[in-house]
Amino acid sequence: MARFEAEQAKMFQQSMFDSHHHLLDMITKPPSEGEISNTRDEDFENKSGSEALEMPLALCDDDQDANQRPNKKKRYHRHTQHQIQELEAFFKEYPHPDDKQRKALSRELGLEPLQVKFWFQNKRTQMKAHHERQENSVLKAENDNLRAENSRYREALASVTCPNCGGPAAMGEMSFEEQHLRIENARLREEIDRISAIAAKYVGKPLSNFGAQSGFAGEMYGQCSMTVPAEADKPMIVELAVAAMEELIRISQAGEPMWVPGDQYTEVLNEEEYLRTFPRGMETKALGGLRLEASRESAVVIMNHTSLLDILMDVNQWSRMFCGIVSRAMTVQVLSTGVAGNYNGALQVMTAEFQVPSPLVPTRENYFVRYCKQQADGMWAVVDVSLDGIHHGPSVPRSRRRPSGCLIQELPNGYSKIIWVENVEVDGREVHSLYKQLVDSSLAFGAKRWVSTLDRQCQRLASSMAGNIPAGDLCVIASPEGRKSMMRLAERMVMSFSGGVGASTAHVWTTLSATGSDDVRVMTRKSTDDPGRPPGIVLSAATSFWLPVAPKRIFDFLRDENSRSEWDILSNGGEVQEMAHIANGRDPGNCVSLLRVNSPNSSQSNMLILQESCTDASVSLVIYAPVDIVSMNVVLSGGDPDYVALLPSGFAILPGNGGGGAHEVGSGGSLLTVAFQILVDSAPNAKLSLGSVATVNSLIKCTVERIKAAVNC
Repeated sequence: MARFEAEQAKMFQQSMFDSHHHLLDMITKPPSEGEISNTRDEDFENKSGSEALEMPLALCDDDQDANQRPNKKKRYHRHTQHQIQELEAFFKEYPHPDDKQRKALSRELGLEPLQVKFWFQNKRTQMKAHHERQENSVLKAENDNLRAENSRYREALASVTCPNCGGPAAMGEMSFEEQHLRIENARLREEIDRISAIAAKYVGKPLSNFGAQSGFAGEMYGQCSMTVPAEADKPMIVELAVAAMEELIRISQAGEPMWVPGDQYTEVLNEEEYLRTFPRGMETKALGGLRLEASRESAVVIMNHTSLLDILMDVNQWSRMFCGIVSRAMTVQVLSTGVAGNYNGALQVMTAEFQVPSPLVPTRENYFVRYCKQQADGMWAVVDVSLDGIHHGPSVPRSRRRPSGCLIQELPNGYSKIIWVENVEVDGREVHSLYKQLVDSSLAFGAKRWVSTLDRQCQRLASSMAGNIPAGDLCVIASPEGRKSMMRLAERMVMSFSGGVGASTAHVWTTLSATGSDDVRVMTRKSTDDPGRPPGIVLSAATSFWLPVAPKRIFDFLRDENSRSEWDILSNGGEVQEMAHIANGRDPGNCVSLLRVNSPNSSQSNMLILQESCTDASVSLVIYAPVDIVSMNVVLSGGDPDYVALLPSGFAILPGNGGGGAHEVGSGGSLLTVAFQILVDSAPNAKLSLGSVATVNSLIKCTVERIKAAVNC
């Protein structure tokens, strides 16, 4: 009987190691050369270095003929040894030359700019293929070592005998060997994780949980903390997230007296009822002088729940979708990616900064955990809650996120119903008096602004994917490729404007005067390696002021090309004509336009203006940037818009408060922010002159006076 049990134990050990070896093979098997290498690697291996770099030029010249005459030998343009040496030397310093550098090289070497462009493209491809082959070799060697070491332990285990009787060893008598195997298996798991992380870049999976930045955060993250939670803190984070999820579900579905009517048809939280239901909800309020600011909003949006979850759980997509609200954001650590191939149970620690499009309203920085959970009946919930106990910042922060987030109900035909709750404790003492009532009413940072932005952006995405655009109107862009490129360019323009108009801690605003509420604030930024901005020193100027005019009237006036000459000094009084437009939603004011300025000044006769105007229940924007004709022709033909240099300027219009509290929010005029970005010197290391600042100050003040005069103020 004992011998039978020993045989059974030996068979169980062998089966266990066979399974482990099979799993190890599946995870650590290196991808084949064809799976991770560029499809043209064989061409590069069979050609010399210079021939390989010249191949695409020959293919561009002869591809059509080659398809018609497959047996005809292709002709290749060969560079001289001097040309190759000069190109190689330049590549070491500047592997991604811009248009100006490529043109200079082409003149110096006697080549066409297209030849220089293809040479650098193929050189980068050749280097990438070389590095991939090297990494593949390293991965293969490491996997071979792991298999050999695992086989050695299996053989050692198979020959183990009992020290007493000399027979096969039983499980209980293998503690020494078992201990070593457990240690080795742990090491193997670490090796597998490391190799999988390296190989992940070849199949498009993320390499790390850290450093995902977006929007204006790419320049500098400023003072935002990136505290990574310790292992001991993670159970507390999970417990906090689960409790926050329960609170969000209860509070989002509650009726009166938990929620009472607020301004602009919003719902605001009844603080007394909230404290009665959740007595631990405001334990730090008295300590830091924080006040409760909570609101709820619901809507049906034209997007399915899966796409919404993708946006909310990806910091880059989330920041792009809400670029007017989220000035900077980062995923600090992903604690869980969910189960069953979706976001059910996904948990991630984040930090973000929220803004209003005006330098007069301080931003709100939060360090929080985001938790996604699937509920019953096709319902999903995403909740945020601050991690102040883990965040090594101020003992009492200026802003804390109580359980906030949204419920997403799946509806037929690709629609979703959203219930959004914003529940924060905030110190609002630094808000400028001009915006204080707007902020206190929860319209500046509240749920209505989030839902209105989401609804408008969903309409914009649906418009960008429309394929049945009638070509009857001469101004309508019917080409899907041209529409997509122009929409991408406009999106980048709006993100750049939104990231530079608020009071983000990444900016240093300087007030030029102290004469009243419409002071002009300026800041400078240097642009060097960003292909989407002209290189040099950029001066940004902004001012905010109140107008006793409804937001819709100001929005219609500023977006209309026929009234542009009344306020736009740079158009020099010329006639403005719309050349192309793309509708972005149900409201006719939501569109992307391409305008031509027919100026009597010959130097501006060919100036084009890219403009996006958008409006919703919480904010209206008119953003524009001058563009050159050559670049826009590339974009309209479906070319890459990322290399079109933009310096956006524009306007942000918010509901006013009567210029000091005389009227209710929404009926007291408008709060208008005017912002300009101007390239004052093309040399990034040049010093900013006082004359440039005075010119921009005069420009923005003159624009403000023209707007006030035009709307009869």
